[in-house]
Amino acid sequence: MKPTKVEDEISKSSLILSLIGKLVTGTAKNEEKFNAQTAAKWGLLDWLTYNGSTPLTDVFTQSSADMVDFHLSAVTQALHSEDNYLRIQDDTLSGTDSSVDIATKENLQKLSEIGENLLKKSVSRVNLENGLFEPLTNGETNQHALTRFAKILSQERRLRQMRSPHTNKKPVF
Repeated sequence: MKPTKVEDEISKSSLILSLIGKLVTGTAKNEEKFNAQTAAKWGLLDWLTYNGSTPLTDVFTQSSADMVDFHLSAVTQALHSEDNYLRIQDDTLSGTDSSVDIATKENLQKLSEIGENLLKKSVSRVNLENGLFEPLTNGETNQHALTRFAKILSQERRLRQMRSPHTNKKPVF
């Protein structure tokens, strides 16, 4: 049976989507700052700023990240290549830990510790049923997954060098 155009495109996409990694600086812990009943009574200014927060901006930035995560997870799962999508993020950060513009020695040390702890955590994936980021039960840690990704990328680079007419190097495996 001849593949349909959609199947052909998915086949091409599976080659393109062979390995996707996403390291995220982290997001601030989702705190319940307001509820739907409160927001239903807001005027324009309340949507722009409410009790020291910026609800409209927060909704757009968070929803954009959520949509990317959800769709990348959906596509990689549909192509049975979910092991080739890795997102490492800590969404429990609060205060200065979630800020990207505090470059004090103390804060950088704290961020380094957070990164070390993230390496030890289980790989997580978006649950397509509820949209939540949940740890997998296969026992793989982020550190192991990054090592696996590095090996795949290294092998791919060697293969490309071997195939390139611009290099005389033979890859070492």
